[in-house]
Amino acid sequence: MNIFLNEVGRNKLTPKQILTDPVLFLAFGFGSGLAKKAPGTFGTVAGIPLYLLIAQTDLLVYSLLTLLATVVGIWICDVAAKKLGEHDFGGIVWDEIAGLLITMWAVPPTWQNVGLGFVLFRFFDIVKPWPIKWADRKVQGGFGIMLDDVLAGVFAAILLWALRSWL
Repeated sequence: MNIFLNEVGRNKLTPKQILTDPVLFLAFGFGSGLAKKAPGTFGTVAGIPLYLLIAQTDLLVYSLLTLLATVVGIWICDVAAKKLGEHDFGGIVWDEIAGLLITMWAVPPTWQNVGLGFVLFRFFDIVKPWPIKWADRKVQGGFGIMLDDVLAGVFAAILLWALRSWL
């Protein structure tokens, strides 16, 4: 049983093409977006080691790296969508990685915080309350691919900070 996609997007790219193209490799979250089921969840999981790595830096560096991942992510996702011939293909998960980094902004890297941040981000990314759903439907291109996950990350971060202050 193969848990990975055999071909990707309308242009029917192969996993090898995804993994050997630097932009697609990043867009597919280091390959995690090739999962047949729940690629967004696998992409978010792929973001955890990146979070744990940059969480060791000071807040300014973390903030700049998260901003860089988000801004460059607009370009990465736009190029990937064009190469795939399909807007916001589920396997494009760089937006989930950036969304997780936003969720975890200024949060100590404990396993409890990572678990709670992961669950909150996935909740907002899947349920898409307003204005996340509006952004997902109305904004196109790389900016549109990134925007709903940035908003989900902001919503999750606010709730994570609130929950942490109560616990």
